[in-house]
Amino acid sequence: MPKVSEAHLAARREQIIDAAMRRFVENGFQATGMADVIAATGLSAGAVYRYFKSKDDLIEAIVDRVLGHISERFGALLASESIPEPATAVSAGVRAFESVVAQAPVDVGRLAIQAWAESLRNDRVAEIVAHAYATIRGYYVEVARRAVEGGIASEDTDPQELGAALYSLMAGFLLQRVLIGEVEVEAYVRGVHALIGPTDGP
Repeated sequence: MPKVSEAHLAARREQIIDAAMRRFVENGFQATGMADVIAATGLSAGAVYRYFKSKDDLIEAIVDRVLGHISERFGALLASESIPEPATAVSAGVRAFESVVAQAPVDVGRLAIQAWAESLRNDRVAEIVAHAYATIRGYYVEVARRAVEGGIASEDTDPQELGAALYSLMAGFLLQRVLIGEVEVEAYVRGVHALIGPTDGP
């Protein structure tokens, strides 16, 4: 039997994740079982279980995919010892999320809110979600730390407190986009810059 290439295995894994995302958006996490996902993939049960043993494994893979893309954006922003403006960091997060939405087969924002709800009843999903959002908040804490050290923010500012507030602006965009709608990215970015404002460095 010919050996299956790594590229084929990776593509099959992504196919399953895409199918799971569609089913989760359509029916919610609680109402979707592995059988629903398997049916959506068009693959055999054995083929799907080769990659994912449970629905929680699928949720983790979806979160990892989204987090990976956002992490790439922040990695680029923080690659050097530059001191990004806090408003610029929030804008980068918002644009990164919107980029994920554009590439995904479904509205990732709806999935994120479902994951929050599922985390209230499922301990493993709670750990997955907490890790993902703590990671993103950590990027903002690093932005805040650099802002304090570089004189952009007041020296008595607590980076943890400022980072948490900056993260909330990104999360707020996600919530408004899904629950209210009509939140245009560039308009929101302008609002963030108006709220935080450009600051003068040292």
